[in-house]
Amino acid sequence: MATIPPVCDFGWRAPDFRLPATDGKTYGFGDVAGENGTLIMFICNHCPYVMAVLDRILRDAEDLQELGIGVAAISSNDAEAYPQDGFDEMKKLGLPFPYLYDEDQSVARVFDAVCTPDFFGFDATGGLQYRGRLDASRKEAGPPDLRRDLYEAMRQVAETGKGPQDQVPSMGCSIKWKESA
Repeated sequence: MATIPPVCDFGWRAPDFRLPATDGKTYGFGDVAGENGTLIMFICNHCPYVMAVLDRILRDAEDLQELGIGVAAISSNDAEAYPQDGFDEMKKLGLPFPYLYDEDQSVARVFDAVCTPDFFGFDATGGLQYRGRLDASRKEAGPPDLRRDLYEAMRQVAETGKGPQDQVPSMGCSIKWKESA
């Protein structure tokens, strides 16, 4: 079932974290932050919404990095219930930016992430300016000429420090939470 995150809470401060990445390093928010802003995205390996647009995520991440936007992805799914989302499987994806593993799901909870993909776009000072969709794609990629909502919003953040007032939420698979003991 598709899940939709809440609208952007403008100015909400990015929490710090320390998570292991598929490149063998450990990162915090400050390590991935860019001079003009930061994009943190919650994704996973098995989500059909993510896999349908992974090429677009990679394209936009590369273009945003050229604008001084730092980029990182976090996987928080329960890897016991969904082994394809485990750390070793994450490494196989070979993303060109830090892909972080939130094994205890604490970072997803602090961010209040609800789905994959779930995009959090921060300004240069770490204030939230975008919590919207990549583009109008859903479980299948839309046509190649779709408006690049995420890219355009983060370009605006890089240029002005402010995200767009009108944002369309992302839609995707729910985060696969571990059962509480």
